[in-house]
Amino acid sequence: MSTSVYATPNTKRTMLDQPKAGALTVQYRPDAEEVYENPPRFVWLPTLDEGSRYVLKVTADDDHTSETPFIYENLARNFFTPDHAYAPGAYHWAYAVWDPEQGVPASAWSDARSFSVPTGLDQVPLPSGAARAQQAHHSHPRLWLNPDKASAFAEALKDNPDHCGFRNFYERSVKPWTERPIIAEPAPYPDNKRVASLWRQMYIDCQEVIYAIRHLAIAGRLLEDDKLLERAKEWLLSVAGWDVLGTTSRAYNDEAAFRIASALAWGYDWLYDRLDAQERAIVRASLLARTREIADHVISHARIHIFPYDSHAVRALSAALTPCCIALLGDEEEAREWLDYTVEYLFNIYAPWGAKDGGWAEGPHYWTTGMAYLLEAAGLIRSYYGIDVLERAFFRATGDFPLYTKAPGVRRTCFGDDSTMGDPPSLKTGYNMRHFAGATGNAHYQWYFEQVKRDDPGTEDLFYNYGWWDFAFEDLVYAHDLPAVEPQPPSDLPMLRVFDDIGWVALQKDMDDPERHLQFVFKSSPYGSLSHSHGDQNAFLLRAFGEDLAIQGGYYVAFNSTMHRQWRRQTRSKNALLIGGKGQYAERDKAQGKAASGKLLAVRQDPTSIFMSGDATAAYQSLNPKVNLVRRDVHFVRERYFVIVDRVELDEPEPITFLFHAENEMEIGGQTFRLTGKQAGLYGHFVFSSAGKPVLRQQEGFPDVDPAEIEGLPQQWHLAAETPAAKQHNLVTLLVPYALSDPMRVLHFIDDQGFSTDLYFVDEEDREFSVVLPKEF
Repeated sequence: MSTSVYATPNTKRTMLDQPKAGALTVQYRPDAEEVYENPPRFVWLPTLDEGSRYVLKVTADDDHTSETPFIYENLARNFFTPDHAYAPGAYHWAYAVWDPEQGVPASAWSDARSFSVPTGLDQVPLPSGAARAQQAHHSHPRLWLNPDKASAFAEALKDNPDHCGFRNFYERSVKPWTERPIIAEPAPYPDNKRVASLWRQMYIDCQEVIYAIRHLAIAGRLLEDDKLLERAKEWLLSVAGWDVLGTTSRAYNDEAAFRIASALAWGYDWLYDRLDAQERAIVRASLLARTREIADHVISHARIHIFPYDSHAVRALSAALTPCCIALLGDEEEAREWLDYTVEYLFNIYAPWGAKDGGWAEGPHYWTTGMAYLLEAAGLIRSYYGIDVLERAFFRATGDFPLYTKAPGVRRTCFGDDSTMGDPPSLKTGYNMRHFAGATGNAHYQWYFEQVKRDDPGTEDLFYNYGWWDFAFEDLVYAHDLPAVEPQPPSDLPMLRVFDDIGWVALQKDMDDPERHLQFVFKSSPYGSLSHSHGDQNAFLLRAFGEDLAIQGGYYVAFNSTMHRQWRRQTRSKNALLIGGKGQYAERDKAQGKAASGKLLAVRQDPTSIFMSGDATAAYQSLNPKVNLVRRDVHFVRERYFVIVDRVELDEPEPITFLFHAENEMEIGGQTFRLTGKQAGLYGHFVFSSAGKPVLRQQEGFPDVDPAEIEGLPQQWHLAAETPAAKQHNLVTLLVPYALSDPMRVLHFIDDQGFSTDLYFVDEEDREFSVVLPKEF
């Protein structure tokens, strides 16, 4: 930071074009807003020349003439986090291209943008690159433990062989690799055409390479065991000999590439003193080439500092670049540039899928994957630099997202791609929550972890766990790095949680009592169907009394399978509407997917009900230009039942179809349906339709899906209630969930005299609730 004033402008002027931000790009920020982090995170779109450097000027608004601006010179990237906080107040900022030779701006200043800093914000500055360089050490190891901490751990093991749970780590995660043959370099796909089963086996093999090298090396060093160290070295040198442009390159299989690069990083770091100069050169060359390929893709090809909605490229920062660059730091100058990019990105643009509320637009499964690698990277950065990205507002809140949207026991009532195939929350989701419990002190997150671990015994070796992480190693790291937290059941938490950043609303009632638990999630998201999101704006999901009732239809058998493309991503698999037989855009074009969005209009709570409203007009207009309005209002009445009001306006008459999906076959009546499960039931009643009574149909199975993909999987049933065609629709649906041991009825009547249609609902205790619909004349 500098406070210099530029009296003499640069005579060599560079054009500052200030391109307009688009739906898929980063936005100029902060821009006329109240920030939620102090200091704010500054982002702008870069100039045409990717090699440009920048200067940023921040000025307090209280006295433009006398207040000396903050000047930040020679910035290498189009995003910047200051190394100090700001006093509460109003500010404006601008940027320019920087001339590093003359030390002055090389362009005109950008348009000024404003922000305000409220009082009471946590301060989360980022030390400058120069300060981080001073903090860095060049001894080994440096991934997780430094030499002093490794020596202290080794001494502790001599006194207590089970220090930090080391005995379990050794038995489960070290010992097997002492005898197992070293894994051979994976062969190419037949005719170099990807086969899903071979792709999956390839990256599981590469995950095992991480386990072998990392765990043998760490245990050998901590136990001072030459045999373990030599075995780790054998594995490391074998893998270092694999073709860096071959089957485990990023271009061929990025999942394999991330794993092999990480394995080499851990081996190079923890075995550094066991390698001679020639062996170090061999490993370093392989590690550098693989790291460069990943970094070039992330920075120069995917360009996530401009286009942040690339799930794999963003994950590469945590999964590969963080360990690889820390391991190479001091040996290769490029590593410092890549590491600076990574650290500054994680402290600034991250997370592209959410903001201060902690939501994750791709859904709870991809939250699990994204947070898993982020937490590993955060630990490595904290251990090496002494700075903690988890102090940011997003990370302080994001544990609430799985807590409220995929509570313990929930199986199919979650939005987005979810590869657990209907299992309850995965062990890794629980382990992430334990980590956030330790990092934030949140006892509810610890409760979540313990519930999930109780529900998931023996799943450690299933594909979606073993192919990605090792829990015995995580237990070891957690016991060393973070404090134990006593669990607290969520009985004191509010029922309602709104994730405005992603357009999700979640209700959790009696979460700590499985027999009474109710979870309802509603979505109308500005992210649309981008990435692992689906065409499900204004859709809902419901679990109650121990059973999933209104589910997301289908199975996530594999990305880009026929099930995934033709059913799972499409609106027809959601508890949503079809309009004229059409849903929402859910194909591969990212711009169209982002544009097919929803918007939360209102969420409020009173003593009688919880109300939420979403506008999915843009989502339906993506496939149907006749649509003028699609709005869904949901009333959760007296914590017992739901009244859903759908309003649709069209240029020309078309029918609308109310969709509902379940694991069990439903009983269909004239205007009613009933679902009966093992523990819970639900009935629905279409109590009013301005276009005329809907016709109800039920279908079993999944049209247009390859039967081989779902062989052996349970069937599902899908209800469609189609109204007559009309230009304007008001459809009111009553949904009543109940425990089979305590069935419930809600009665209703309609008063349509005058200028409105008034619908009244009366429960078994004679408590009344009403909805008023204005008449259209």
